[in-house]
Amino acid sequence: MPSGQTHDRITLWSLPVVSGLCVALTKSSDLTLMVSGGFLFGGLMFGPDLDIYSRQFKRWGWLRWIWIPYQKSMRHRSVLSHGLVIGTTLRVVYLAIWIVGLGLLGGLLVGLLRDLSWSQQQLIKKAIAFFSNYRLELIALFVGLEMGAMLHSLSDWTHSSYKRWQKKRQKPKLQNTARKRTYSRGSLHKRKAKTKRKAIKDAGTR
Repeated sequence: MPSGQTHDRITLWSLPVVSGLCVALTKSSDLTLMVSGGFLFGGLMFGPDLDIYSRQFKRWGWLRWIWIPYQKSMRHRSVLSHGLVIGTTLRVVYLAIWIVGLGLLGGLLVGLLRDLSWSQQQLIKKAIAFFSNYRLELIALFVGLEMGAMLHSLSDWTHSSYKRWQKKRQKPKLQNTARKRTYSRGSLHKRKAKTKRKAIKDAGTR
C-alpha cells in the first residue's frame, strides 16, 4: 500500500478540490470550514491507519496511548477500520467515549477540590442543546472526516489492485520465458544427440 508520506500528499493535494466543491454546493463558509477541517484531520490524524503504529498514530503525540486498545482490538485493514462509513463511525464513538470519560473524571476532581455542586442532568441538557444548535456543523464535520478516511482507503485499494494487475500481467511473460528456456534446453539436447550420432557414424565409416 502507499506510504504515509504518499497518503499525506494525496490529502493535501485534494483539499482545495474538496473545499471548492463544498463552497459550490453549500454556499456556506462555516460548513465549508467544517468539512475542510474534518477532511484534513481525517486524512492526517484520524484515518484508518490508526489500527497500526503509523504516521497518523504518531501524530497524536503523548495522547497516542488512547489508541492502543483500539489497535489491539482491530485487525489491520479490516472492515471495522478501513470500511466506508463504519470505520469513521467507530473511531468517532471510540474517541467520544474517551472524551466523555476523561471529562467526567476531570469534572469530578474539580468538584471535589473546589467543592462545586454540579448536576448530571444539567450537563446532559447542555450537551443536548449543543448538538441541537450545531447539528448541521457536526454533520459537516463527520462528512469531512469520512471523506478524508475514504480517500485513504480508496488509495490503498487502488494501489493493491494495481499491484495485483501487474502480477497477473507479468505472470504470462514469466511462463513464456520458462517455456523458451525449456525449448532451448530441449534443442540443445537434440543437437548434442545429433552430433554424437554423427560422430559415431563417421567413426564407423572410417
